Amino acid sequence: MKKNILLGISGGIAAYKSCELVRLLKKQGHDVHVVMSRAAAEFIGPLTFQALSGNPVYTDTHDGGFGGNGMAHINLTRQADVFLIAPASANTLAKIACGIADNLLTTLAAARKCPLAVAPAMNVEMWHNPANLRHIARLQADGITVFQPAEGEQACGESGTGRMPEAAELADLLPDLWHAKPLAEKKVLMTAGATFEAIDPVRGITNLSSGQMGAALARACRAAGAEVSLIHGQMQTALPAGLAYSEQTQGAREMLDAVLRRLNGQDIFISVAAVADYHVKNRSRHKIKKDGSGAPPVIELAQNPDILATVAALPDAPFCVGFAAESENIVEHGRAKRLKKGIPLLVANDVSVAMGKPDNQITLIDAERETALPAGSKAAAAEAIVARIAELTAAPPASETEAV
Repeated sequence: MKKNILLGISGGIAAYKSCELVRLLKKQGHDVHVVMSRAAAEFIGPLTFQALSGNPVYTDTHDGGFGGNGMAHINLTRQADVFLIAPASANTLAKIACGIADNLLTTLAAARKCPLAVAPAMNVEMWHNPANLRHIARLQADGITVFQPAEGEQACGESGTGRMPEAAELADLLPDLWHAKPLAEKKVLMTAGATFEAIDPVRGITNLSSGQMGAALARACRAAGAEVSLIHGQMQTALPAGLAYSEQTQGAREMLDAVLRRLNGQDIFISVAAVADYHVKNRSRHKIKKDGSGAPPVIELAQNPDILATVAALPDAPFCVGFAAESENIVEHGRAKRLKKGIPLLVANDVSVAMGKPDNQITLIDAERETALPAGSKAAAAEAIVARIAELTAAPPASETEAV
């Protein structure tokens, strides 16, 4: 969905990351307009952002180029769907928190009608300064989204909290600002990726799952307002930004243990991981060597616990969602699996379309209906799944008797 994004850049070495941010936002199909403070222009020239965004860059409060009436500080925010300041220096944050409007950036923040988000970037001591933390709290109380800075080595040579989030993380999180929140105040626990059952220290039983469906679904739940925790196996894609918790596990038994440790207080459990049905009973402590006889080693298998069925059978189980990756009779097997595991919603898909690939074709199966969706991106499939989860978990309307 194309949006008009106003990107503000304040002074700081992290301004170089904003070049990549503009590129990523443009790649997503958005129209980006850049506003720079005079200090920012000392780090990166406005011409760079003009070339990347394809739009003029604004630096002066009374710039007549936008709207032609000398009111850039009004006109720019009227067409913007969201205003992001990245990097946001301690000085800029303090001014916005206190309502000071003495340059184009801060005047835009004061005159805006669209949502405002900031991505702080500063020295670790500046970040922890009590005055700065008061300003951050004030901004959040005023409804401004603060993308928390990361930890790590800083340009000054020190290390700690204060690094601006990476451009890819901001591009991932920004769409949440205009997304509906049907899962607001919900806690979602998910599994994703491929499990790995070791045969010996270097070999194991795994599968082709890339984790892309799980990552897409985690993003969709987060965008819908949920607090998302992810227990994952092997992933061939980046973890989503903004997770409340994440933990990597290896085999199915380890994954189940991690799920049960995290399950308390969760409203929704979504089992997306491609979990091996069996583990190696006679796993070798050392690498198995060929003995020269030509005979293959004997591998004994034992059944793994069923993570989804275990969670669904708990007396206080959350709303459970399962996946059925099938190679034939997909919907029929999906129906049977939903009933066998006793879960309210199951997502059936064809392994030849979905496994290890960017697209998916799913059928949503629940007690009320079956909904077959056309093939498309896993992001689109994830949004459809979240929409159905929201419908099925919505509190029923109060009856007329209860209302009275």
